[in-house]
Amino acid sequence: MTEFDRMWAEILPVGRDGGTGGYRRFAWTRDDHTLREWFAGECAQRGLDLTEDRMGNQWAWWGDPDAAPGVVIGSHLDSVPDGGAYDGPLGVVSALAVIDALRADGFAPTVPLGVVNFVDEEGARFGVACAGSRVITGAMTADRALGLKDADGRTMAEALETAGRRTDIGRDDETLRRIGTFVELHVEQGRALADLDPATSAVAVGTDIWPHGRWRIDFAGEANHAGTTRLEDRHDAMLGYAQTVLAARTVAQQRGCVATMGKVVVDPNGVNAIPSRVTGWLDARGPVDHDVRRAVADVTEAAEQHGGTVAEESWTGATTFDPALAQRMRDLLGGGAPMLGTGAGHDAGILANAGISTGMLYVRNPTGVSHSPEEFAEAADCHTGVEALATVVRGLAS
Repeated sequence: MTEFDRMWAEILPVGRDGGTGGYRRFAWTRDDHTLREWFAGECAQRGLDLTEDRMGNQWAWWGDPDAAPGVVIGSHLDSVPDGGAYDGPLGVVSALAVIDALRADGFAPTVPLGVVNFVDEEGARFGVACAGSRVITGAMTADRALGLKDADGRTMAEALETAGRRTDIGRDDETLRRIGTFVELHVEQGRALADLDPATSAVAVGTDIWPHGRWRIDFAGEANHAGTTRLEDRHDAMLGYAQTVLAARTVAQQRGCVATMGKVVVDPNGVNAIPSRVTGWLDARGPVDHDVRRAVADVTEAAEQHGGTVAEESWTGATTFDPALAQRMRDLLGGGAPMLGTGAGHDAGILANAGISTGMLYVRNPTGVSHSPEEFAEAADCHTGVEALATVVRGLAS
């Protein structure tokens, strides 16, 4: 068993639901704490110096991170509700395995090497994706982050306090100065690689991330009895929500985007009660900023026609990874690696928008399924991903 396989087997049970088989690894929960402790233990085993930034992201260093800007690799360990095993953890486990591979080869880096575990990348608990990287780069203010609420009405500030964490979070220039280059390995969240020649497509180099955002849409109604209230006397908040869901699908097709309303909260949420309030969330993405914005404007108009109010919760414009770095990574891998863009957001995108030289590697996903228990990557492809990442790091840090 390789070190990669050992580490993978150790974290596989953490946060896994016995009924669905999916993962519920949410920020600042017991499972999150378990994974952070696991990461810290693996770093200590390798003699890496572990630090935390002002948001709680974990950084492990081989070499002095203040001697010169370093090469950093890694990803995140949290998940979406009932998510898959690979989204995030593959990048963290692979990064640690790369440290092992480089040391086994006797490699001596000329710049510090870092491994990062970003916190709350998925935004599953508090609603804003990539919170860990957004806060330290200043893309999200500390006040806004601390005021975000989970489904139980608990703020991030309260969750941090409960977890015994610091609440003086914020932009962290000291941490950012330490990052010369960041490369994130991730399972592909699509099947572009699976549709190419299997002999040459286990790993791809990332080029860009589509513009994407999240919006909250609220509809107010009046609770009443489902059996005794005449249809003409009803003020049913669900009707406006339903019409907006249909409108989102239609305008996405018209604007060349994708739009999803996959989360909804209903009050009072009774089978025999007319909804008094419905809150839904829109996720919209597409290749072109303007088209996504136009689609959201169309959905907003549809929602407002039915009494809804729309509030933007997050927005990340089109993100291009450092073209020179992407080409160098491709050259280091032999020049034949596919180049892929994606509609999935990543911490790498937040760092790229903060002016850091950033790149991504994708490992083939044979089904193309992600954010689902069916998410998968072959063990051989994962090992190939580790080898590719090691090759890239060796080239960037020598």
